[in-house]
Amino acid sequence: MEKEVVVTLEDGINADVVSLLVQTACRFDSRLYLQEGERKVNMKSIMGMMNMAVNSGKAVTVIADGADAAEAVSQIEKVLTGK
Repeated sequence: MEKEVVVTLEDGINADVVSLLVQTACRFDSRLYLQEGERKVNMKSIMGMMNMAVNSGKAVTVIADGADAAEAVSQIEKVLTGK
């Protein structure tokens, strides 16, 4: 499944958010990726995610494949929007 999410965090995706995203992604069995434009990274990889600096107001696509994909996307969306 794929879902486009607009990052609404004031500071966008910074190091603190990357840490939280990776921790959240690792709780799920699904394969999880974050894509912005041509860049696509494994959300369970801290090194890959550190390269995904995205400013507030930009859209990213959360891609999930697995039995718990819907819940994973929902939780990741909450992190990206601060809700």
